[in-house]
Amino acid sequence: MHGLRLEQLDDGKLLRLVLDAGKGNVIGAEVIASLRAAAAQVAGMPSARALVIDHEGKHFSFGASVADHMPGDVDGMLPALHAMVREFLSLDLPILVAVRGLCLGGGLELALLGDRITAAPGAGFAQPEVNLGVFAPIGSLLLTRALGDRRAADILLSGRTIKTDDALAWGLVAELAEDPGEASLAWAREHLLPKSAMALRHATRAARSSWRTIFFAQLDELERAYLGDLMQTEDAVEGLTAFMEKRSPVWGDR
Repeated sequence: MHGLRLEQLDDGKLLRLVLDAGKGNVIGAEVIASLRAAAAQVAGMPSARALVIDHEGKHFSFGASVADHMPGDVDGMLPALHAMVREFLSLDLPILVAVRGLCLGGGLELALLGDRITAAPGAGFAQPEVNLGVFAPIGSLLLTRALGDRRAADILLSGRTIKTDDALAWGLVAELAEDPGEASLAWAREHLLPKSAMALRHATRAARSSWRTIFFAQLDELERAYLGDLMQTEDAVEGLTAFMEKRSPVWGDR
């Protein structure tokens, strides 16, 4: 699989999915396809008790490829990204996430699929899409669910990076650890490994039942708004183009 690998630990009872896509672990179209292939593979592993999403390199992810957001490419990329999210959340498997360094944009959206995030001291979290003239459909829904309206709006509207002290105090991060990958595995081994895989699948499905169906429907709505409305604005194209050209955007407010 391009840009990631799936490891089976503890006789296949724990799974570790490792982002390994080069500098910044940018989530391009090939990585999205690999994530979807990994979800399909995990679906065929009924003895798994948990999935730990970890990463190589200094940073969890700089986010989705900006080039893939450009007109002509975003119409394929965004539905594929959203399909990947649905596939992971439909596994009915506890998801733990380990974050070091920066966790930005689509990277934060991937991390938000986790039931529990463990971060290294100094990690940073942001949804900077608004700085590029666009917005984050997945993050808009899952950050609001995780943090409440006001704190989610702080992140989504400012585009600023919050560090681990705020992330921990706000409840975005459950635990700080020098090695968040090992800490996530240790938590899974203590709390999940002794349990029945079937019981965990049913418990995970039940825990998500109050919001998953609504989330899927709302994500469809935001996808339509993004592709059908936002991408018709001049500012969305300007913001993305300015980023690609390494210059400041000139907003026309239209």
